Amino acid sequence: MERAFAQARKSFDEGGLPVGAVLVRAGRIVAEGHNRRVQQGDPLAHGEMDCLRAAGRQTGYRDCTLYTTLSPCMMCAGTIAQFRIPRVVIGENENFGGNEDFLRERGVAVTVLAHPGCIALMRRFIAENPALWHEDIGEE
Repeated sequence: MERAFAQARKSFDEGGLPVGAVLVRAGRIVAEGHNRRVQQGDPLAHGEMDCLRAAGRQTGYRDCTLYTTLSPCMMCAGTIAQFRIPRVVIGENENFGGNEDFLRERGVAVTVLAHPGCIALMRRFIAENPALWHEDIGEE
């Protein structure tokens, strides 16, 4: 989770949303990424999507764990379900949540850490950038 949190801080420092993700297989990092939606002008470049894009083609994900600093949105949760990633470790779901049950219903093991750094960084971002936050989660 600390590597994912470092990715979230990197995005924050770039002026983007502080969401980071790391894909791990058998204890080794396959890929990492962060939300680049603002930086690249790409509405699909959420942290989890950026990480999976960085991983490139995989023959499967059944032995992987995805670490993400924020509870996945429906787009990212749908991608996790589509690729059958069996485990997701979430840094926090206080600032945004709601798709944990969707994942669990599809057989994904979900762990929420309530990581203080993840909570504080996202809370700060939302307070300082409410318009960007609402744009990212699809609220007007």
